[in-house]
Amino acid sequence: MRAAIRILGIDPGLRRTGWGVIDVEGNRLAYVACGSVASDERDAMGARLVAIHDGLARVIGDFSPAEAAVESTFVNKDASATLKLGQARGVALLVPALAGLSVAEYAPNLVKKTIVGAGHAEKDQIRMMIGMLLPKAAPQTHDAADALAIAVCHAHHRTSAVIRATLAKAAGG
Repeated sequence: MRAAIRILGIDPGLRRTGWGVIDVEGNRLAYVACGSVASDERDAMGARLVAIHDGLARVIGDFSPAEAAVESTFVNKDASATLKLGQARGVALLVPALAGLSVAEYAPNLVKKTIVGAGHAEKDQIRMMIGMLLPKAAPQTHDAADALAIAVCHAHHRTSAVIRATLAKAAGG
């Protein structure tokens, strides 16, 4: 029997970064915890990024995940908002990497397609499917539900993600 793998899913955001932790054993998914890390929009950018860093570091310390997955950024019409989201996303990638975790990245449409079956699903559809896939989960925010969806997406695609990371490391990149 295989040991359970603990996965941390992260939905990066500057106001709120969602996080979700699941255990995966074979095809079985088990909810562990979820929540969000908030930053104060009145604070300077550096302070906001530190708040995200510290919150995610606390989650990793509390739940000891083995792997992490982060949603990749989509580009929208507001370049400034996209850049700010990219800075929060950088912290979301950095914190688990500093903790020694492998970090996979997934496009929003792949996450939605994996969870709902359609790449353009609404947030309410994702929350409903998370409730079906992880019955004990009761995310309080869309950010936390999205983070659980990212973790579940990684659970379904992790074998190919681990192979890609291994090949990249072997190639020196």
